[in-house]
Amino acid sequence: MSPIAAQLALRTAGRRAFSTSPKRMGGYHYPEGPRSNLPFNPQKPGFALKFIAYSVVGFGLPFGIAVWQTSKNAA
Repeated sequence: MSPIAAQLALRTAGRRAFSTSPKRMGGYHYPEGPRSNLPFNPQKPGFALKFIAYSVVGFGLPFGIAVWQTSKNAA
Protein backbone atom coordinates (compact mmCIF):
# COMPACT_ATOMS: atom_id res chain seq x y z
CA MET A 1 0.00 0.00 0.00
CA SER A 2 1.43 3.35 -0.98
CA PRO A 3 1.84 6.12 1.62
CA ILE A 4 -0.75 8.27 -0.13
CA ALA A 5 -3.33 5.47 -0.08
CA ALA A 6 -2.57 4.81 3.60
CA GLN A 7 -3.10 8.50 4.44
CA LEU A 8 -6.35 8.54 2.50
CA ALA A 9 -7.58 5.39 4.26
CA LEU A 10 -6.73 6.81 7.69
CA ARG A 11 -8.40 10.10 6.88
CA THR A 12 -11.56 8.39 5.65
CA ALA A 13 -11.70 5.99 8.61
CA GLY A 14 -11.17 8.82 11.09
CA ARG A 15 -13.89 10.91 9.52
CA ARG A 16 -16.33 8.01 9.42
CA ALA A 17 -15.68 7.07 13.06
CA PHE A 18 -16.17 10.64 14.22
CA SER A 19 -19.41 11.17 12.34
CA THR A 20 -20.97 7.94 13.60
CA SER A 21 -20.39 8.67 17.29
CA PRO A 22 -23.73 9.46 18.98
CA LYS A 23 -24.39 12.90 20.42
CA ARG A 24 -24.84 12.62 24.17
CA MET A 25 -27.14 15.03 25.95
CA GLY A 26 -27.68 15.22 29.67
CA GLY A 27 -31.13 15.31 31.21
CA TYR A 28 -30.59 18.72 32.84
CA HIS A 29 -30.54 21.90 30.79
CA TYR A 30 -29.19 25.11 32.25
CA PRO A 31 -31.31 28.26 31.95
CA GLU A 32 -30.53 30.33 28.90
CA GLY A 33 -30.76 34.00 28.12
CA PRO A 34 -29.02 37.24 28.95
CA ARG A 35 -27.22 37.40 32.32
CA SER A 36 -28.09 33.78 33.14
CA ASN A 37 -24.42 32.76 33.19
CA LEU A 38 -23.23 35.50 35.57
CA PRO A 39 -22.59 34.70 39.25
CA PHE A 40 -23.97 38.12 40.28
CA ASN A 41 -26.99 40.26 39.48
CA PRO A 42 -25.97 43.39 37.53
CA GLN A 43 -29.44 44.89 37.89
CA LYS A 44 -29.21 45.43 41.65
CA PRO A 45 -29.00 49.10 42.68
CA GLY A 46 -25.60 48.80 44.39
CA PHE A 47 -23.94 46.95 41.53
CA ALA A 48 -23.03 50.10 39.56
CA LEU A 49 -21.34 51.72 42.57
CA LYS A 50 -19.42 48.54 43.44
CA PHE A 51 -18.38 48.04 39.82
CA ILE A 52 -17.13 51.62 39.46
CA ALA A 53 -15.22 51.44 42.77
CA TYR A 54 -13.64 48.12 41.80
CA SER A 55 -12.65 49.44 38.37
CA VAL A 56 -11.19 52.71 39.70
CA VAL A 57 -9.14 50.93 42.36
CA GLY A 58 -7.98 48.20 39.98
CA PHE A 59 -6.99 50.63 37.24
CA GLY A 60 -5.65 53.42 39.44
CA LEU A 61 -3.62 51.37 41.92
CA PRO A 62 -0.65 50.70 39.58
CA PHE A 63 -0.45 54.39 38.69
CA GLY A 64 -0.65 55.39 42.34
CA ILE A 65 2.12 52.95 43.22
CA ALA A 66 4.28 54.26 40.37
CA VAL A 67 3.84 57.87 41.54
CA TRP A 68 4.61 56.86 45.12
CA GLN A 69 7.78 54.99 44.06
CA THR A 70 9.08 57.85 41.91
CA SER A 71 8.42 60.46 44.59
CA LYS A 72 10.00 58.24 47.25
CA ASN A 73 13.28 58.00 45.33
CA ALA A 74 13.35 61.73 44.58
CA ALA A 75 13.15 62.75 48.25
